[in-house]
Amino acid sequence: MSPDVLETGRLLADVGGTNARFAWQADAGAPLTDVRVLPAADFPTLQTAMHAYLAGLGRGRPAMAAIAIANPITGDQVRMTNHHWAFSQAALKAEFGLAHLRLLNDFTALALALPDLPAGELRQVGGGVGQPDKARALLGAGTGLGVSGLVPDGAGGWVPLEGEGGHVTLPAVSARERLVMDGLARLHGRASAERLCSGQGLVDAFTLLCEADGVALSGLSSAAAVTDAALKARQPQALEALNMLCAMLGSVAGNLALTLGARGGVYIGGGIVPRLGSWFDTSPFRQRFEAKGRFQGYLKDIPVWVITSDQSPALLGAARALAALR
Repeated sequence: MSPDVLETGRLLADVGGTNARFAWQADAGAPLTDVRVLPAADFPTLQTAMHAYLAGLGRGRPAMAAIAIANPITGDQVRMTNHHWAFSQAALKAEFGLAHLRLLNDFTALALALPDLPAGELRQVGGGVGQPDKARALLGAGTGLGVSGLVPDGAGGWVPLEGEGGHVTLPAVSARERLVMDGLARLHGRASAERLCSGQGLVDAFTLLCEADGVALSGLSSAAAVTDAALKARQPQALEALNMLCAMLGSVAGNLALTLGARGGVYIGGGIVPRLGSWFDTSPFRQRFEAKGRFQGYLKDIPVWVITSDQSPALLGAARALAALR
């Protein structure tokens, strides 16, 4: 790629612990094109993944970029929580000759995209009708547990939340959940919500339940394998672990809805729940979402939507964040 070639285009990225998704946008407001998913494990750094994507396009270098990444953005240095990539924002901007670089949390980017999600990319799981002018909550389990939301700005627009709600303390309400919670604390020093409501968390919960029940492990070392064992083979500990993940996710979602006053609804993204299809609708999620004592009625009316988009909506959110710089 020649360094003296300059495009007016925009590089957009949605970077998680497992995959980095890239897209190109010709200019502000233009459609997103050339979406490509690169496995993060195939590249030593984010920069090499970006170079590989741009080389495949053959369009030259972009004028600006927006990167949504599964990590808090608190300064120039960025080090991913669930992957080994680390970089300096200033150095990355200089390496690619960018006029503008916008870094934001991946779920903050996804939150920015919520108002533009078409009805066909949402599946409702209980509740009534969302109030369009009220706060919206967002969470999703994947490699980690992302949490964000949108709050009205008082002028007809929205302010996305930038936080790390996936690391709140895990809520346990039964003996079996406490058993898993204690096991996660032994493994990791602390049982945060992400330690269960994630791909590795599903595997860990399954392993801990098998150990407690004296069941020999059968080589189920990935979230996909545990999910298949639960839904296809109906393996008892795998099914219990998957139900437990959904229940805990419901508890965390209910807490988030109460905290934000999310009468506009709760949205669920991430890589795990959308792949569960309609089974998720019958899981313990909704019951635990509403199980808040005196505020059960308050939560019963709040709709929950599973985001079923084929293309990462966080890329659209990244484009919206970049547009706000100009």
